[in-house]
Amino acid sequence: MIRNAADRDEGLVRITAGEVVLEGNLVIPPGATGVVLFAHGSGSGRFSSRNRYVAEQLRTGGAGTLLIDLLTREEEQADMRTAHLRFDIGLLADRLVRTIEWLEREPQTRNLKVGLFGASTGGGAALAAAARRPDRVAAVVSRGGRPDLAGPALPHVRAPTLLIVGGDDIPVIGMNREAYDQMKSERRLEIVPGASHLFEEPGTLEEVARLARQWFQQYLR
Repeated sequence: MIRNAADRDEGLVRITAGEVVLEGNLVIPPGATGVVLFAHGSGSGRFSSRNRYVAEQLRTGGAGTLLIDLLTREEEQADMRTAHLRFDIGLLADRLVRTIEWLEREPQTRNLKVGLFGASTGGGAALAAAARRPDRVAAVVSRGGRPDLAGPALPHVRAPTLLIVGGDDIPVIGMNREAYDQMKSERRLEIVPGASHLFEEPGTLEEVARLARQWFQQYLR
């Protein structure tokens, strides 16, 4: 949860991605060996309380985090009316790749391994970006994601991938199993019992954070 303006400005960065400038929050704890880039999903952004909670837990595990808005404010406003940009996986993946390139140039992150954490449609974008940068992306975690939206990119993903789905999110379980079968990289599908799509039930988001932290600790070191 965002408590005050200082939280919104913590580690504020601006990243040029083609013709647009994206805003994000980059926080690197001492001794970090990797940085996790968050790909937010449908109608969400870097101030999502769920993703900020997961990011905080990842930092306690030694990973840096970059929560970034993949759409500009104007694009977000348009998307709230049409919902077309959140499903534009090519656009979102391209901006993730541009952000990875920015991380490669920044002194405090250029030597860190990169992980991707995608939620909802951001899961598909994360995997599409991982397929384009197999040399740089060391691990992927998808929370309630739509990895199926990565389509033909799935067999080209090399990064170890953890797919986390709520046990009550029946349609998305099927989509994740379909994507799992198309992938060739090391991968795991974790179904969290009693969890819905947003993991709002008591203890379910904590389980997501625990699983993600373990995955990134394993592959970003």
